[in-house]
Formats: sequence, C-alpha cells, structure tokens
Amino acid sequence: MLLHHLKSAIGDLKDLISITQTDIEDIKEAKQTPQFDRLPLKDEKIKSFESKKAMIDHEISKLMSLNPQKDLATLLDGEQHEALDQMRLELSNLRVINQQYAKMVLTVSSFYNTLLERIVPTEMNGYQRVASKNPSFLEIRA
Repeated sequence: MLLHHLKSAIGDLKDLISITQTDIEDIKEAKQTPQFDRLPLKDEKIKSFESKKAMIDHEISKLMSLNPQKDLATLLDGEQHEALDQMRLELSNLRVINQQYAKMVLTVSSFYNTLLERIVPTEMNGYQRVASKNPSFLEIRA
C-alpha cells in the first residue's frame, strides 16, 4: 500500500511540475487567462498530493509502530526506498521550478504596478492609496 501511495504522489508532483512549466511559457507570451484557468487544477493536484503524503506518513508510522526495534531503512524494501528517493527528487524539482515561476510573477507584477503608477499617479491618504488630484494620462515633454 505504501508503494502505491508513493507512486501516486510522484505522479501528482510530476503533474504540478508540468503545469508550472506551462505557466512559465504562458507568462513569457503574456497569456494570463490560461494560467488562471489552470488554478483549480493546480489546487486539486496540491490537495491530492497532501492527502497522499498524509497516507504515506500514516503507512510509515504504522510500520514503525509494528516494528519498534527496527529502523525505517530496514523496514522498507528496495522499491519503496527508490520511490521515496524519487519523491524527494520531484519535490526538489518542483521547488526549483516554483522559484523560477515566482521570480517571473514578481517581475511582471512590478512592471504592471510601475506602469499603472506612471499612468495614474497615487498618493497615500492615511493607510489608503488614492489617485492624486491631477492625474495625467499623457505627459508631453518638449
């Protein structure tokens, strides 16, 4: 049962990596709608992985409680060890690609915020930003 949960969790991680790579390609081409359309799928995959991770933890805990005198390395067979290593690798890959995605999202967000600030200048009014009294949508310089 543990091996089944591990393989299923690895599949979810690979799906998340693939979705994130597609999101990165869409950011490069300024396609925001497909990214937003994939959000429910991403959320579903994340919840699925979390559920499978909980089942993996439960299975390992059960093995450990049934054999308290043995360490985990001796309780798992070669295929289970390999699957755990593969899951760690896929988690690492997901972390790296999420970092790339986050950098791109922050860059694009900063660009749009700067552009908006130049088009419609704002000023602080207490804790709120409000459009300044003289917003100029076009500035002419001679």
